Parts: sequence; C-alpha cells; structure tokens
Amino acid sequence: MTAAEIAPVRLSVRPWFKDHCFNGRIILPAVEAMDLLADRVQAAYPALKTDIIRDARFGRFLEIPPAADGIDIIIELLALAEDRVRASLLTRKQMKSMARMTQHCEMAFGGAQETILMPWPETDEPPSMQVSCQRIYQELVPFGPAYRTLQGQVNLGGDWALARLRTPDLPPDHPGMGSPFCLDGAMHAACVHGQLLVDFVPFPVGFDARSITIPALPGSEYIIKVRLRFRGADHLIYDLLILDDTGRIRETVLGLRMQDVSAGRIRPPAWIRAALPGTL
Repeated sequence: MTAAEIAPVRLSVRPWFKDHCFNGRIILPAVEAMDLLADRVQAAYPALKTDIIRDARFGRFLEIPPAADGIDIIIELLALAEDRVRASLLTRKQMKSMARMTQHCEMAFGGAQETILMPWPETDEPPSMQVSCQRIYQELVPFGPAYRTLQGQVNLGGDWALARLRTPDLPPDHPGMGSPFCLDGAMHAACVHGQLLVDFVPFPVGFDARSITIPALPGSEYIIKVRLRFRGADHLIYDLLILDDTGRIRETVLGLRMQDVSAGRIRPPAWIRAALPGTL
C-alpha cells in the first residue's frame, strides 16, 4: 500500500478571510481549503488535473485568530491510483502529554476527466419568493464585504433557487481552479433556500463531485442555479450549476450536503421560515 506524503505548510491569511465569519469566529472558507489542497496536489503530481474533485468532506472548521497573518497546517497526500490522489488538511495541537491531530477537510482529486453534469430540468415556474441580497447578507448569510457576491435579488421556488453573482477583482491563488468566490457565492444561494425549509442554518459539510469546466474569472458575473435533491430532518442535499452569460457551463457541483453546524444555537429568522408554508 502506498504511504501517505505528509508535509507541514504555512498558510498565509489573506486580508479578506476576516470577512468570512461564523458565530463570531473567522473561519477558513472551504473554497480556499480546496484551492490550497489543489495547489499541493498539482505540485506533487504535475500530470494530475485538479479540476475534478470527488468525495469532499469538511469535518471541522479551521478557526483563524483575528491577529494571525499565517497558520501552521499539515497536508497529507495519498495516491489512490495513477490518476487520483486523496488530500487532507490537518492541524496539530500540542497537549500536555501528546500531540492531537485534527482533520479539517479531505477530498480526492483527479480520476476520469469527463465533465460532471446532471439532468437539469428547466421550469417556467415563477418564483414563490424573492429576497434582496442586501437583506441576505444582513440577516441570512452575515459575511463581510469580500464575500457578499450575490447581486440584486435571489429568486426562490419550492425546490430551486436562481441568482446572479459577481466575483471580486482578486486574483486566485490557484488559477486552474478559478475564482474561489464563485462557488462560495453559489453555496450562499443554497443556504438561503435551505432556511426556508429547516429550523437551522444549513452550512456546507461536503459534496459528492465538483467539476470545473471553465474556471471563473475575477471581477466577472455568473448565473447560479440551485436544485434541491433531498430534504431530510437534519440535512439537505443540493446540486449547483454555474453558468456565464453566454450559457456556457463554468462549474457543477453534485450532492452538496448542508446541515446544522451550530448544535441548534443558530436558527433562521422567523420571516423566512414563514415565507413558503406548505411548499415541498
């Protein structure tokens, strides 16, 4: 069995990370963790493409201290096959008698290079609700300015959401992955839709597959389509489709799992829970 490659890495804290907060804590965005892992995979396995990601799991938040300009992390790479590598991001905390390792996320890069698509039923159904993005970022997804990428208003239906976003004019660390703000904003739209349905704020904890067909560019606008696949008592599963204005698919995500990560302490405001009675 192939041994895992383990390397210490110093993660530079970008100024805009401080706009990504949850429950009063600065949290490393999942999209930034994916970019970081993709960069290390590409450096270690130059022939392996990183635009296909499968079986991503975001197990524990990586909290960033407010004054930190960097964080010491550990990246573990394990070759699963000639064309697939599993990458994990961990941190080490020294206890009195031992060091404790915490895994924050893991995912597999590579594999078959087909574009991951899903049957995407078009609908003429008018939205049941429209929410302004100003209100979204004040009450539903309270992130700072850098991550307020949704534009105008989000249209919401019983099992779908439609939105536009604009990526900030910030260069990505891993250009092959495109602007990380694009997928981040698409997950905001899913979070807003989910708050119509459940009595918790759904937060992404993993997905089945992600395909980057054409990397999103900084300072550009995109169309976001969200489709609910499954609604459970404690989690929701969505598919995401990111398009440009010409209708080209830029990115797809299948099986985005969203669930409560606050142990019930953070709940949606009453006005959105009451907005679509009896839908679904």
